[in-house]
Amino acid sequence: MRLLNASGCLDALTAPEIARSLDAFVSKTVTPLPREGNAPVRIAETDVGMLNSIGLANPGRDAFLSETLPQLRKLGVPVWISVGGFAADEYAETCARLEDVTIELNLSCPNVEEAADTAASIVAACRAATSLTLYAKLSPANWDISEVARAVQAAGADGLSLVNTIRGTALDERTLEPRLGTWSGGLSGPALKPVALAAVYACWRATHMQIVGMGGVMTGRDALELVAAGAQDVALGTVLFRDPDATERVRAELAAELAALGVADVDTVRGVAHEGGLAPVLSTSQ
Repeated sequence: MRLLNASGCLDALTAPEIARSLDAFVSKTVTPLPREGNAPVRIAETDVGMLNSIGLANPGRDAFLSETLPQLRKLGVPVWISVGGFAADEYAETCARLEDVTIELNLSCPNVEEAADTAASIVAACRAATSLTLYAKLSPANWDISEVARAVQAAGADGLSLVNTIRGTALDERTLEPRLGTWSGGLSGPALKPVALAAVYACWRATHMQIVGMGGVMTGRDALELVAAGAQDVALGTVLFRDPDATERVRAELAAELAALGVADVDTVRGVAHEGGLAPVLSTSQ
């Protein structure tokens, strides 16, 4: 199991030591043209997590490829590039210009206008444009996310990133006006964990694809549960804002959880939520 960061939750060039503690670094989403992002206020804390309305602020594809990506390669860890756009050809054009990276297609940002094309058509266009590994990052807002997972698998995706944030809002205590400049944003943090577990469980059952599980991962136990639901790898998101050393802590906590359960290797736990839980694993290891 690898530990990654969720896209947008870590600036590797500002905090390279944290990026190097990961097994792979995932960039902020890159769009064809530069984006200033949404109007402030862009971040609001809630009792159950964090809302963000960044709006895919980034320097654009050309500046990213010429300036940012060469610096990211110097980190010494595998680099994943989060690719965004507003039509299938925009995604594909960016993918065609990438080399020696894993691509995560951001198909589900809740605080910008949705891409006009379907997730499957975007994946198909990108598959035609590149032979690089493609992960599709899906929204938990779709009631039957497993149907979307099957569609992107058929279109050529190699894996899934589950899940992106889900839309939420928060009101000011005094004025009762929305606290975010765009009134709503993407909810992340502990409240997202049950949603992420449901998505990973459903998509693993439907596709058996490689899955990066994310959403509300605060502890090693959270990571373990996502793996049990079907995730091969796990990404840390909101927790990195509160605890920059979360990577090593989560690794240590995960090892302690496995030891307490009598399991030697986390990979043996993958998908056990579908297979009678831990009992069959423990019986075959004894």
